[in-house]
Amino acid sequence: MSQLYHSLEELKFDNSFVNNLPADPIEDNYCRQVSNASFSNVKPKLSSAPKLISFSAEMAAALNLHESVCRSKTFPEVFSGNKILSKMHPHATVYGGHQFGNWAGQLGDGRAINLGEVLTKDNTRWALQLKGAGPTPYSRTADGLAVLRSSIREYICSEAMHHLGVPTTRALSICLTGEEVERDMFYDGNPEKELGAIVCRVAPSFTRFGHFQLPAATQNYDLLRELINYTIRFDFPEMELRVDNTKQFSNESILEWFQEVCQRTAVMVVEWMRVGFVHGVMNTDNMSILGLTIDYGPYGWLEDYDPSWTPNTTDANDRRYRYGNQPQVALWNLVQLANALYPLIKESRPLEKALESYQTTYDQYYKSMLASKLGLKEFSSKTDDRLTKDLFQLLSKVETDMTIFFRKLALVQKTENFFNEETAYKILLPAYYKAEENSDQYKSDLNAWLKSYNRRLQDERSSADERQRAMNQVNPNYVFRNYLAQLAIDEASTGNFQPVNDLLSVLKKPYSNDESNNEYAQKRPEWARHRPGCSMLSCSS
Repeated sequence: MSQLYHSLEELKFDNSFVNNLPADPIEDNYCRQVSNASFSNVKPKLSSAPKLISFSAEMAAALNLHESVCRSKTFPEVFSGNKILSKMHPHATVYGGHQFGNWAGQLGDGRAINLGEVLTKDNTRWALQLKGAGPTPYSRTADGLAVLRSSIREYICSEAMHHLGVPTTRALSICLTGEEVERDMFYDGNPEKELGAIVCRVAPSFTRFGHFQLPAATQNYDLLRELINYTIRFDFPEMELRVDNTKQFSNESILEWFQEVCQRTAVMVVEWMRVGFVHGVMNTDNMSILGLTIDYGPYGWLEDYDPSWTPNTTDANDRRYRYGNQPQVALWNLVQLANALYPLIKESRPLEKALESYQTTYDQYYKSMLASKLGLKEFSSKTDDRLTKDLFQLLSKVETDMTIFFRKLALVQKTENFFNEETAYKILLPAYYKAEENSDQYKSDLNAWLKSYNRRLQDERSSADERQRAMNQVNPNYVFRNYLAQLAIDEASTGNFQPVNDLLSVLKKPYSNDESNNEYAQKRPEWARHRPGCSMLSCSS
């Protein structure tokens, strides 16, 4: 404990981004097009009555902060933006991006204000960012603020994903601002006043694909190369790439770096598919260069297995960002990043080779993931291509909760009477939303698959107990279901924040099996099927 900081002033700010990249020369905070710069200096809007709702003890420890600091009066002042520490350098970065497949031009941090970058005692760099702290030059027609419901969803999900083992940005805290924010949640012309809130997001870097796309689109290739040099040097130090005589990274190094980005992105998406996470807004400006899940907006968890499901009401017609399309969208986004790099590389084939590594990495990692979910030591294409294809067809035949099915499957393969259809079905029963509608044919197909699965397990040398333990390490018991989020939001809206902290506490141990927390491991209740916030969500936040 003595090694942890007992004051926020002890944080060691490095601020490499603003110290190494060009600043917008205009200091006034108004919406505008910004050129020849990577960021604009901007200060957060003052909150009238900032109040801490919750903080992540794990994230605080990662920043070397003692918990007592998080409980201090200064903490909500700083992480609502009311108090700027002496070494902080508040700023908003500029980037572009493709939104729903169309080039949107300049975007930027319209609702996020970066406080600076902290270097911890083990030399780890963490960027601190406030979401909902007021307007920036990139807010366009918006106010730069955020409401409580979306802030709770981002705060909890960031930490839940981390504990699930999914690459993600993190969250340190969530604070009320003491003010109300007007939002049209359903985009139906009926805006309402909602509680305002601010989340402190944390990541090694918040750099996105769109940061590189914008200078490429404006043909500012000097700035593009400058940003690439910075990113490789500070965000990918482990790659140990060398600079040339001009102190710039060679094209060969840039290509090696781009391949690393492709591979990290592949791993991230496989992890999404493993736990049933659907991002909802996979625009290129929402893609992290580090392969981290970023920007938790209208996301959702695949409850009943439906590859065509999207949580985003804006995407309801085209379903571009549906669960089953996420691997293809990630590749499309990487192609857009490759297009941005092309003016520097000037050859298409090397970029295509790097892109091919995305598919190779995805396929290998995905098969390994499927094997682990089924309790297999490795994926054998000879048997497992058919086994997994048949399983997912089975899951989509009736409304089946994906999370619960895989969790219960570990119990099914432990039963002595494995081939007994009724025994297996009874164990899997909690996974079905409308079990009374399951036909005899479905039950027969299920039993046939279970027999195939059992034959495959005979090839394994591990015991049933060992397989169950292994499966329970990759198939979560608790995920951040939208209805659980909404219940916590409902309580928080009345001033009761305990459910937020209770839910976060459970989600910190997603693979555990604590009977006292069984209520968090249940499938979506019928009342939540179409209730706002419990199924699909809008981008309004």
